[in-house]
Amino acid sequence: MNKKVLWSTGVFAVLIGLTGFIANKNFTVYKADLKLPEGFSATLIADSLGPLRHLAVTNQGDVYVKLNSVRRGGKGIFFLSDTNHDGRLDKKLMFADYPGTGIKIKDHYLYATSNTGVFRYKLNDKDQVITPNQPETIVHGLLDRQHDNSKSIALDDQNNLYVTIGSWSDACRQAGSGVGIQGCPILDSAAGVWKFKANKLNQTYSDGIRYATGIKNAVGIDYNPASKTVFATQHGRSFDNKSPDFFTAKKSTELPAETIYELKQGLDAGWPFAYYDQQQKRKMLSPEYGGDGKMPADNKYAEPAIAFPGHLAPNDLLFYIGNMFPKRYKNGAFVVFHGRSASPVQGYIVAFVPFVNGKLSGNWEVFASNFTGSDLEHPTGPIKYRPMGLAQGPDGALYVADDIKGAIFKIVYK
Repeated sequence: MNKKVLWSTGVFAVLIGLTGFIANKNFTVYKADLKLPEGFSATLIADSLGPLRHLAVTNQGDVYVKLNSVRRGGKGIFFLSDTNHDGRLDKKLMFADYPGTGIKIKDHYLYATSNTGVFRYKLNDKDQVITPNQPETIVHGLLDRQHDNSKSIALDDQNNLYVTIGSWSDACRQAGSGVGIQGCPILDSAAGVWKFKANKLNQTYSDGIRYATGIKNAVGIDYNPASKTVFATQHGRSFDNKSPDFFTAKKSTELPAETIYELKQGLDAGWPFAYYDQQQKRKMLSPEYGGDGKMPADNKYAEPAIAFPGHLAPNDLLFYIGNMFPKRYKNGAFVVFHGRSASPVQGYIVAFVPFVNGKLSGNWEVFASNFTGSDLEHPTGPIKYRPMGLAQGPDGALYVADDIKGAIFKIVYK
């Protein structure tokens, strides 16, 4: 008998020799103590799953979620289901022999990424993977230097697949110095977003195009159907002991900004030659390339759609197209911040950015907080949860994944 897995009567039929899926015990579910706008509430629907990354929710309300490292049995994707309709994800199954970040559902396929490529799984009419041990390879051979190596993905309505490739280097310096490398060869294969075809197998760099460059590490990326464009977050670089003296310790805790870019083909966000200073509200020349903290960068570099305080670490982006939340949230962007800023002190939050007159508004706001369970200015214990991934459910609910304990929150509006 062949070693494979089929869907049967809504559950996985496990054949002889299969190790593709692992079932486990039910979850404990309770009300989550998050701070939310009036009318919203959150429930913890799963817990203790491990280092979760991004997630996707099916039309039936089932959840696929990626892991940053493989779990027992060497598997890197959870399929989670509420089998008795009590609001708990009481059944969990595992497949995929690789860790990674990106995961999306589009046109009856599940797309998922490793740190070097993109895979695709055919779904049945209940959005369940048909052959979890036999994915199609869409892209392979992408750069992985073990740091800032996650591959996040977005899919548009024209059969295009967008893949983020981060840079392991903070400033593209010459070895052992504070001097930048002219031209920065890293940009040939990293620090940007590449576009491939969503239905073509076995693509490599040569099959795609470098759609946007100069983005050091984009972990959050999403297609906005209202503008019909792709947006991506950027983790800003850091300033360290190789940076000149005018980048003081205090400035290094505040700069540069975390940003979101609306991508256009050929966009150059400027890394490593420039960074965005949210205090001066302009692109500045990087110190490795002659900057002194006051010298603006060449205006050929794209301006961000919006800028946030430094070191908040935006790790996912979701344009809300549901109908459950009040009208003001429609087409706006939710952003997960995985880190902590120093000025002001805040972090580990989900923010919301309105979409007004065809663009993201600068008046962003904190939507969900208190994941940590403690005061960030005067912490008294370890962080409880740290938000990482976002997804929208078929009813318009917002799902948030955590990467410390491996929890999933469901936020609804009543």
